[in-house]
Amino acid sequence: MRRYILGIAGLILVSFALTFISWTPNNLSTSAQTENTKHNINLSEDTLYNSYLQKIYDSAHLAQSGLNINVFEKAVTGFYNLKNSGKVSSEKSVLTIADMDMNSTQKRLWIVDLDKKELLLNTWVAHGQRSGADKAVKFSNTNDSFQSSIGFYVTGETYNGQHGRSLRLDGMDDGFNDNARKRSIVVHGANYVSQGTINALGRLGRSQGCPAVAPELANKVINTIGGKTVLFINSSAQDYTSKYLDEHLAATLAQSTGAENTDQQIAETIDSLDL
Repeated sequence: MRRYILGIAGLILVSFALTFISWTPNNLSTSAQTENTKHNINLSEDTLYNSYLQKIYDSAHLAQSGLNINVFEKAVTGFYNLKNSGKVSSEKSVLTIADMDMNSTQKRLWIVDLDKKELLLNTWVAHGQRSGADKAVKFSNTNDSFQSSIGFYVTGETYNGQHGRSLRLDGMDDGFNDNARKRSIVVHGANYVSQGTINALGRLGRSQGCPAVAPELANKVINTIGGKTVLFINSSAQDYTSKYLDEHLAATLAQSTGAENTDQQIAETIDSLDL
């Protein structure tokens, strides 16, 4: 009798376990299944986006030129979000990056064509007089501060001023650089951006806050980045936040509404990953 009862109890336990196992995956709530699907989509987008970034980074030989890949990732993310906002030219895929974490004696300005995956120029760029000596460590959005401002900019119109042909900049980040136009923060050539100045002072000369370049390169830089392209000035010396650093949105845009030839670029990335 006891053996019979134990047998029945065992059958009941096995039956209950099988019922529970079969019920669990088929009875997940719709919201839970949707959440899992969203997670998988985001994971897929992030993986593809990071691979896309790495492809450009490698093809343009940006590591060899000294550009930090994390800085590059932030800059590209802002590029796509600004493009989606309609603030950036739909005809150009040019991105300019100035990394103020580096010393002024280093060539810390990069101009990259994202569509062509090509480094167009790598050169020196000056920072503001009161931002620091060889390295910029202080930043300001205030008029007459003579300090550089970090964040995302969109290039504006050209004009002829005291430094010759110059390119106006519009700051996109509230509280960080949105006073750039009022402060006359522009791209221009300056004689103090040269190897001679580095030899004499041990650093570049400094501006009143403008990202100044070598005079012999000024026209080339202005012609290349003019016409509503993105400039990103990076520094880890100041806490910085931006609505344009939404990586999930940028990943989606890079795959759907990004620069010309994005579909081809993503297809190449997929092929390289052997997916």
